[in-house]
Amino acid sequence: MPPVFPVILFYKYTPIVDPPAFAATQRELCSTLGLKGRVLIASEGINATLAGPELAVHQYVQTLRSDERFADIEIKTTPGDAHTFPKLVVKVRPEIVTLAAGVPLSPDLHNHLTPSEWKQTLEEANDDTVLLDVRNRFESSAGHFAGAITCDIEHFRDLPKYVDQLGDLKHRKVLMYCTGGIRCEKASALLRSKGFTDVRQLHGGIMAYQEQFGNEHWLGECFVFDQRMTVAVDETRVPIGRCAHTGQLTNRFVNCLHDPCHVLFLLAEDTERADPDTRLCPQCLASGITSATADYKGSPARSKPIVQ
Repeated sequence: MPPVFPVILFYKYTPIVDPPAFAATQRELCSTLGLKGRVLIASEGINATLAGPELAVHQYVQTLRSDERFADIEIKTTPGDAHTFPKLVVKVRPEIVTLAAGVPLSPDLHNHLTPSEWKQTLEEANDDTVLLDVRNRFESSAGHFAGAITCDIEHFRDLPKYVDQLGDLKHRKVLMYCTGGIRCEKASALLRSKGFTDVRQLHGGIMAYQEQFGNEHWLGECFVFDQRMTVAVDETRVPIGRCAHTGQLTNRFVNCLHDPCHVLFLLAEDTERADPDTRLCPQCLASGITSATADYKGSPARSKPIVQ
């Protein structure tokens, strides 16, 4: 039997007095167990995604929960493999998820809906209820709840400026969701600070919902920040993502070939096969950049000798 490599996703807002010291212990623990992935630590808590052999992951979770601060931490698990993450990264950050609101925001912990409550609310919703996806535009392009309003943002830190465009929702019931729940706790606090009167969030995010209800009320796949890029509860699920160049259905993400851009976009394999220049995003391609003139490692443009 091949080895099983689970991927675990977890976070918790809890005070950490000495983030650098805690980061050092996390780095040593993960390295000893052979885990790879990303661990972000701040004075407000921890946010991590890790992968490794099943026994090693189990030992990590046991060790983490032996710390009373994390005894009740919720762990979401999805299947992965030895290549899910290329390396281990443990960093200390000002926030465990960067919102950069400009003012201190304590995460909202009082307005969660369990996955079953969320599903029931969706099925009983009236015209006054609106679904809000607070993930980035490329995440929602791969998959989202049916009928959701998606935010046209490149990064979560763009949300504070984008909120003004959601002003019409201030006095409606807003059902907010993200991948694992961590962004919603800050986004909910942000919206309430801007005058939104009724905000509810999906506890545990898409991952927790799909563990119980699969693809009910869900379209497409779920974007994840690792080598898999997207995951689907049902492997026969038809993608809803559209190739940025041709509109062909696809769930394949690539980064723009031009390194100064490097934007993430959807690109169908057939499209790239027919025209390798489509490895450039539409904006770069429209500006006249080609695969011959793009700046990337090993490109003809970068490899030209420097004229003295």
